[in-house]
Amino acid sequence: MISVEDWAEIRRLHKAEGMPIKAIVRKLGVARNTVRSALASDEPPVYRRAPRRSLVDAVEPEIRKWLREDAKMPATVIAERIGWEHSITILKDRVRQIRPEYAGVDPADRIVHHPGQAAQMDLWFPEPRIPVGFGQAAMLPVLVMTLTFSKFLAAVMLPSRQGGDLTAGMWQLIAQVGAVSKTLVWDRESAIGGKGKVTQLAAAFAGTLATRVVLAPPADPEFKGMTERNNGFFETSFLPGRRFVSPADFNGQLQDWLPRANARTIRSLGGRPVDVLDRDLAAMTALPPHPPATGLQARVRLGRDYYVRVDGNDYSVDPRVIGRLVDVTATLTRVIVVCDGSAVADHERSWATGGVVTDPAHVVIAKGLRSQYAAAKRDRARAELASPERRVMFRDPGDYDDLFGVRFDPNTGEVR
Repeated sequence: MISVEDWAEIRRLHKAEGMPIKAIVRKLGVARNTVRSALASDEPPVYRRAPRRSLVDAVEPEIRKWLREDAKMPATVIAERIGWEHSITILKDRVRQIRPEYAGVDPADRIVHHPGQAAQMDLWFPEPRIPVGFGQAAMLPVLVMTLTFSKFLAAVMLPSRQGGDLTAGMWQLIAQVGAVSKTLVWDRESAIGGKGKVTQLAAAFAGTLATRVVLAPPADPEFKGMTERNNGFFETSFLPGRRFVSPADFNGQLQDWLPRANARTIRSLGGRPVDVLDRDLAAMTALPPHPPATGLQARVRLGRDYYVRVDGNDYSVDPRVIGRLVDVTATLTRVIVVCDGSAVADHERSWATGGVVTDPAHVVIAKGLRSQYAAAKRDRARAELASPERRVMFRDPGDYDDLFGVRFDPNTGEVR
């Protein structure tokens, strides 16, 4: 087979310069039939290797027979059914090639992203364990948001995957951007839509922002592949060479790095996310005047030990409200307890588990209350003893002598 250069030269000499085939043969030193073939072909020559025989060729009819019965049958099961004794790799390759003929093809349409239309949400779990206090370290989730039109990135590390923390993280990222997309795309995260239906918590959050949560279909990675790819981008571009001493340190380094990530040129975008963000924002929905309810929330009656439990940790509360109902709210950074509209506890939230967080002022108040209670108890006891109603009446023993008609000689003690 001649090279592409010779093919091009033959056609140029004959068609452009009018050189006859004999002259071309003498000039280039090629065969006459080679010149004729080059002139007859309008496409450059391409080398095609002759197909090689494979051991699988002999058993392909049997493979097809089993795939006709069950298009999803694993290659390992097919190997067992046909008695395959050679390399499983070449058998798997052949099964992979011919399976679509029986299982069908699920084509992925090219998605066109319009300004302000969608923001893809996903959780990324970086491998390094972050120190969280109380001698503990944990692998924590990072909520990643990608605006599908501008490819703008925002992310924040969260203390847990609970619904309250996810909504708090979404609100923080959306508030940073300054507007909300018309749809928030999630996979089937348990707190958002683990059963294939948007949870009440997620629906309430979306309703407050005048948007809606869209759940990705099962086993359809292309539906929100943009943010999935960004998770890999974080792995390769943000993590390498970094060390983190706390979740706050992680988030601080992440926020310092994100502006550089949003200033990079993206080929599919034909520009930088930061330059296209304005078009995205112009088509988004304005934020509500009041923020949505987010975070972990609970209402409990404060017990005698004046502690409330939030996400596996105990936090002290002003003991003066023992026995009363209190409202507990945990944001991403604080734990706040309110009773009748007044804050009775405010702690930094611990991302560890099994910890006890105590405000020294609460201990002092509890000590004073115990002293007051003990003093009041003593006073009540004294008052009861001094009360006329509580005096004990004593009867003269002589009354019993008269009752039974006996008299005792006071000198001898004998009955008279």
